[in-house]
Amino acid sequence: MNKIGLIVPTLNAGNLWKAWLKAFKQQSRKPDSLLLIDSSSSDNTVALARAQGFTVRVIPKSEFNHGGTRQLGVGLLSDMDIIVFLTQDAVLVSADAIEKLVATFDDERVGAAYGRQLPHRNAGPIAAHARLFNYPNESQLRSLADQNRFGIKTVFISNSFAAYRMRALMQAGGFPIDTIMNEDTYVAGKMLISGWRIAYCAEAQVFHSHDYSLRDEFKRYFDIGVFHNTSSWLQRMFGGASGEGLRFVVSELRYLMQHAPGAIPSALLRTGLKWLGFKLGSLHLGLPQAIRRRCSLHKTYWLRTLP
Repeated sequence: MNKIGLIVPTLNAGNLWKAWLKAFKQQSRKPDSLLLIDSSSSDNTVALARAQGFTVRVIPKSEFNHGGTRQLGVGLLSDMDIIVFLTQDAVLVSADAIEKLVATFDDERVGAAYGRQLPHRNAGPIAAHARLFNYPNESQLRSLADQNRFGIKTVFISNSFAAYRMRALMQAGGFPIDTIMNEDTYVAGKMLISGWRIAYCAEAQVFHSHDYSLRDEFKRYFDIGVFHNTSSWLQRMFGGASGEGLRFVVSELRYLMQHAPGAIPSALLRTGLKWLGFKLGSLHLGLPQAIRRRCSLHKTYWLRTLP
């Protein structure tokens, strides 16, 4: 049987943390090693995790990096066969969620897998649609041969609830140690190029969604633009994001017309802010460092980046 490790990055997990730990405690397949990498929380996140059997590694908040921090955890659990990642706000839906996700690795061709994300019960309509659009109710198995069919969506994956075969992850070079975000997409692309497959397991589910403010929506897409600029090989290999973006907008408007027509003006404004943020992020090398930090959701990234 494969040895399973779990890595959870945290920072002040808040009121949802108790529900997260309760759902995890009920899992039918418990990972063999539990690692929490905490960015110096000031609440009871660490104490509650330790009480549930987690090993805790505390790092300064300024040292957190989406790829580097996860790669730190991979190094600490290097004797595992499969590494599962969860975020502090992704609550497992059923007791067999982890079991179903790791079962996808029975297929020796699978290098990485991710589960379905359902909107939190209090999610707004815009956040709910984003989850329904990106996480359909049918599972998929994607390979490099699917790049013409799915385009940039071929490399879609989310470390909010994902798992990686250690051998495939190491073959892909591990997570990039200094990326602003989308470390999961980066690795998925490398795996596909190396001949591995990416599995989407719709039966393994978590509650996970975000009701972003207009400002954070812009900043998030600025960071996505930065990522695609610094990892331009992904778009050269799998195509640009414009086609998928248009499909999302059309789907969103149809969904809101049916479920929440009053949210359509906000959705249209958000679409414009996303586009502007993405474009500015793509051109970030021409911007002063102070402007980059002001536009970015992940400001600590720029502390380690030369002007």
